[in-house]
Formats: sequence, structure tokens, C-alpha cells
Amino acid sequence: VRLVESGGGLVQTGGSLRLSCPASGFTLEHYAIGWFRQAPGKEREGVSWINKSGGSTYYADSVKGRFTISRDNAKNTVYLEMNSLKPEDTAIYYCAVGMAVTAWDPWDEYDYWGQGTRVTVSS
Repeated sequence: VRLVESGGGLVQTGGSLRLSCPASGFTLEHYAIGWFRQAPGKEREGVSWINKSGGSTYYADSVKGRFTISRDNAKNTVYLEMNSLKPEDTAIYYCAVGMAVTAWDPWDEYDYWGQGTRVTVSS
């Protein structure tokens, strides 16, 4: 079972990044997916969530209108499109999957995690 995030990097304020998280060793369509982030010195926080079919999504207020979560079950991959990035978006971003998680469940309710990809937004 493996999740490997990619797509992070250094970007200026107002820029965009697209994070990808392909899954291997299991079928992603059986899982709801969450994106979390952890900034230095802060707790891990939920950013976005998508249900198994992709028909329902959730966004934290801090990213609503700027981030878009999507999934391609045929490619066994989940994405996080991030636009209008701000310095406060700087963090390590993680994707996680859980068979029974809802949009409001904390990070430790998820079943599997990736290693994270670093996003740095310069001012």
C-alpha cells in the first residue's frame, strides 16, 4: 500500500500548483480521500476531502474558492489544484485515504498516508 504525493515546490504569492497523489497496492475507489497540511510549529489540519464517488467535496474555509480536490479512479490518483496561493499556505501537504472517514474526521482516523510534499509560497 503506497501513496506518493508530488507537485509541491516554491511558488510566488498568487501562483498555482497541482498536487498529485497516485495510489498503488490498493484500489482507490473504495476510499474517501483527504488532503491535510502541516506548517512548521503547527498542528496538522484538514484542507479538503472527497467521497468515494467524487460527488461530494469539502474544503476548509481558509482554502475555499482557491483549492479544488478531484479524483480519477481509473488512474487511481487524487489531485489538489491550488490557485491564488498565499504565504500562509506554506506547509507540507499530505494525502490520506480512509474507508469510513467523513469530511469532519481528524487525520488519525485515516487508514493510509503518503510521505508529504512541501509547498512554499513566497511573499
